[in-house]
Amino acid sequence: MKTVDIKAQCRCGKVSFSIQGPALLRGYCHCSICQAVNHAPHADITVFRARDVETPDASLLQYNAYKFPPILQRGKCADCGDIAIEYLTLGVLPKTVIVPTKNLSGDCVLPEPAFHMFYENRVADADDTLPKGKGYLASQWLFAKKLISVLFGK
Repeated sequence: MKTVDIKAQCRCGKVSFSIQGPALLRGYCHCSICQAVNHAPHADITVFRARDVETPDASLLQYNAYKFPPILQRGKCADCGDIAIEYLTLGVLPKTVIVPTKNLSGDCVLPEPAFHMFYENRVADADDTLPKGKGYLASQWLFAKKLISVLFGK
């Protein structure tokens, strides 16, 4: 089996880390928070198992949780303000890490995007047939179903 070695870094390169496991899932988030912190109409995100991700130096990051309960901790580079890494905790599921897809390089074979979340906040319509979650619960459920499917093969 081929060893995976994915590199990730923020825009300025100060926060960098490596990922030693394959991407689990990829999708688009249209929530207003993702639009603001990514300075884009949506976030293209890639999800990994936390155990496969080297933890970047915490002193280089500023962490923010924007919603209660804080299931997602967003780590922004203290220098450029770019989102570098996000830690996601969903109850009994394995801990996962979300990385903006634009931050990935190296031995990087990524899955095709599988969903749109918070589609009701979109800036423009997406011209694809991917499932589109609208609203908090529907979006979270869509994400959880896709994640469970790849984690447990269901």
